[in-house]
Formats: sequence, C-alpha cells, structure tokens
Amino acid sequence: MTTSAPTRTPASALVDVRQITPRERHPLIFSTFRALSAGQAMELVNDHDPRPLFYQFQAELPGGFSWDYLETGPDTWRVRITRVSSAQASGGCCGGCGCN
Repeated sequence: MTTSAPTRTPASALVDVRQITPRERHPLIFSTFRALSAGQAMELVNDHDPRPLFYQFQAELPGGFSWDYLETGPDTWRVRITRVSSAQASGGCCGGCGCN
C-alpha cells in the first residue's frame, strides 16, 4: 500500500460508496473492479478506512491489483485500485511487452 498524490486518469472509474447500504458496497466494488481491463483503475471513496476490503482483495485476487491511498481520512478515504495483468501478477511480465 502506498500513498500518492490525488490523480485520476481517463481510464479510471469513480465508485463513491458513502451513501450505499453497507451490505451492498463490496459486491458493487468487486463488480466494478472485475469490469476493468489490465492497467485500468477505479477510485474508491469511502467514509472509513477500507482496510478490510484490501484484505478481501488479497484473499480473492492475490497479485491481481495494486492499492494506493489517495486520501486517508478522517472523514473521507480515497483509494485507487488498479487491475494488474495476469502476467504481471504471476511475475511473468518483464514490463517491456506492453501487456500491462
């Protein structure tokens, strides 16, 4: 996990879950993430530290994502979650082939 300056790229989706029923948040976040192509990112906006979600991502998609805090509370938390290519996740990508 890293903390970065707030930036958004055209290839990112914004998912603000602050007004969404808690039981509906994780399914929405995962469905949005799964719709991303490798190298694309989503920006998650939450009202608390989404660290439990990070652990769920680790369990379900080990090596398949990167997680960058953009804002760390106390009222608003923003995280950029980027989909990593399967070659990168398995360590099989040298970075020069353009697969990411």
